[in-house]
This record gives sequence, structure tokens and C-alpha cells, in this order.
Amino acid sequence: MRPTVPPLPEVAQRARARIRGSGGWLRLRGRFRGRRGLLAFLAVMGPGLIAGVAGNDAGGITTYSVMGSRTGLGLLWIFPITIVILAIVQEMAARLGVVTGQGLSDLIRDRFGVRWTAFAMLVLLVANIANTVAEFSGAAAALEIFGVPRWLTVPVVGVAIWALVLFASYRTVERVFLSVMAVFVAYVASALLAGPDWGAVGTALVRPSIDLSPSVVLLMVAVVGTTITPYMQFYLQSAVAEKGIGEEELRLEQADAVGGAIWTNVIAVFVVVATATTIYATGGSIETAEDAALALGPVAGELSSTLFAIGLFGASVLAATIMPISTAFVICEAFGWESGVDKRFEDARAFFGIYTFVLGLGALVVLIPGLDLLPLIVASQNLQGLLLPVVLVFMVLLVNDGRIMGRHRNGRVANALAWGAVGLVIALDAVLLGVTALGVFGVRVG
Repeated sequence: MRPTVPPLPEVAQRARARIRGSGGWLRLRGRFRGRRGLLAFLAVMGPGLIAGVAGNDAGGITTYSVMGSRTGLGLLWIFPITIVILAIVQEMAARLGVVTGQGLSDLIRDRFGVRWTAFAMLVLLVANIANTVAEFSGAAAALEIFGVPRWLTVPVVGVAIWALVLFASYRTVERVFLSVMAVFVAYVASALLAGPDWGAVGTALVRPSIDLSPSVVLLMVAVVGTTITPYMQFYLQSAVAEKGIGEEELRLEQADAVGGAIWTNVIAVFVVVATATTIYATGGSIETAEDAALALGPVAGELSSTLFAIGLFGASVLAATIMPISTAFVICEAFGWESGVDKRFEDARAFFGIYTFVLGLGALVVLIPGLDLLPLIVASQNLQGLLLPVVLVFMVLLVNDGRIMGRHRNGRVANALAWGAVGLVIALDAVLLGVTALGVFGVRVG
């Protein structure tokens, strides 16, 4: 006879026992009990939305800006696809966090062993440090548009977000993150000020325009790669576990995760619309997001340019905070060290030490005079892209493990969608590796 799987796996029981022991679980249960509908969702909301929107960082905004300026509205049809892929991935991460009460790296270590975990952690650490450099670069570049020098922006932003995480509770940090998310509305306003043809926008979203030229294919790979990144999933699952969301709130957290996937892609669409309507339509050319902000002014007005720059600053600051937190969560969970924003420094020295190291190093690199940051940023995006299939395979295997997921493991349809998403990402990585290999031999593509 096939053994029955308990509704709550032992790993989840052990994890939640630690929360109950600190009194946090009882407080959470008291907060959620009796709430229904919108109030219940607002109590759970946070991890999914924050993880999704954090993907719209300096690298993401730059990629979307370049896409709009080079291809106009021609590639907008990609975003309905990335919404589906990101929603599938984030829903799995949220479900794993709710059911097991553990972070992703913790589960990978328990299920696949220390060697695989150590390899993944090393690659993720290097990539996330490089990404943190990119975020501080984005924040500095955004304020330089308003005449604020880099040497002032970087230290002030770095100290502010370090103090926020070190001295505030998780709930406070989450509320600040959700407040910062409001800055992304600036991209919506910027697109509206550009005066696009919304009929053409709607058509471009549902009617694929196939262009297989190398430069466009690479841009498509970059868009998918910057929209779905490993650190987002690590952060989401760890945040769900730390928040102590129970199985009775699973559907609400799934809605939070899917909502984050939708919102981050909606913002991306507005960035593309803004740059396509102005820069592409006038034959302009850009290489960075700050170029896009400056280029919007002569066509859509200075207010549009200002809003775009404000959006870049907010996106960079949010990601510069999430990236080191995600790194600290992941590494501490992988090696069994205490972690959590709600912990005291004395109780989680490794967590706060790793957070400070990644944040501080990212800020210091940006302040090095004359350093060319572009190769480092590009390398970080490539590393994230190459790590993503490994992380996704781990996630799909874990979410199908009845011993830890019980009745919440994937069904046939969910598995078909999940493995389809994994296959697409692997195919895109193959394109990236192929182009990189050709570059090594002196063959330029695009």
C-alpha cells in the first residue's frame, strides 16, 4: 500500500516550531485570524509583489529602454509570455515557502546535498555583488541628471538602506519596500506624456512580429533574462518563510506572487512604450536608462524626462536593498546559519555580515574613479541567466516531491507549464552561450 503523506511535512513542522518558539507565530495567527477578502490579502501581501518589482532594476530598465528605442513596439508581444513564465516561477517559490516554512537554498541543501548548494551559492554571490554594483550605478546616474554628484549619492543611499535593514523589523522593511514601489508609477506617467497610439500598443501586445536578425534575437534573450532572475525567487521564498504565512493563506500568497509577476511586466511595457514613442519614432539612439531619461525631454517634455529619472532612482534603490538581503538569506539558509531581518545582530552575525559585505562592496566599486562598470554589469547578467535554469530545475523537482509538499505538489498541467518554462529558458541560454562562443573566436553577432 502506498504510504500516505502527512498534510504538513516534518520539515515544515520543524521550521514553524522555531517561529512558534519565538512567539512570532502566535502574533501572526492573531493578526490573520478572522480576516477575509481584501483585509486578508493585504495582511499577506508583500513578498510576491516586492520580488516581482525588484526585477525592474537598473539593468531591467536599461534593457527595456534599449528595446523600445531600437525596435519600437515590435517586441511588445514578448511580455504576455514573460508574464506567464514569471507567474509560474513565482507561484512555485511562494508555494514552497508557505508549505515548508523554509527558504529555497535550505531545501536544496536538504534534498540535493552540500556540494550542489555550495556551487550555486558561490555563483550567486559573485553575480549578486556585480548586480549590486549595477544598482548603485543606476541610482547615481539618475541623480546625476539633477546635478547630484555620485560621491554624495552612493554613500547616502548605502548608509540609509543599511540602517533600514539593520535596525528595523521585517514588517517595517516590507512597508518601506511597498512604498518605494509607488515610484514605478512614474513610468506609467512618462508613457502617457509621450502620447502613444494605444491602438498600436494593443495590437503589438497580441500580434507577434517575428524578426530573427541576430541583434533582435539577443535583445529578446536579454528581456527574458532580466525579467526572470534567480535572486528574485530566492528572496520570495525566504520572505514568505520569514513572514510565517500558513497553508490557510496559500491562495492569498499565490495571488500576491502572480500579482507581482503581472505588475513588473506592466511597468516594463510602459517603459518600452515611452521610449518607442519618443526615441525610436525620432530616430534616436541610447545605450543606458539615463540616456533614455535625457532623450525623453525634447520630445515628451521635461516632466516626462524627470519622471523617468525618478523611476530609475527608485528602481535602483529597491533592487540595491533586495539584492544583498537575498544573498544573505540564501547563503545563511544554505549553511544552516541564523538569518532574518527581525533577528538581532548578535543572534544573526553571519546574516548581517554578508548583507553588509555585499552592500558595502557594491557601493565602493561604483566610487572607484575611472572604472568601466559596463563589462562587470554585463557579466553579472550573464551569470544570473546561466544560473537560472539550475535554480528552476531544483524548484520543479522540489515542488513535485510529495514528502515535503504533500497534497500541494504540482499536478500535470502545472508540471507541463513549469517544464515548458524551464525549456524556454535553457534554449535562450543556449543562444547566449553560442553568441559568447562566437565572440571568443572574433565573430561579431548583431
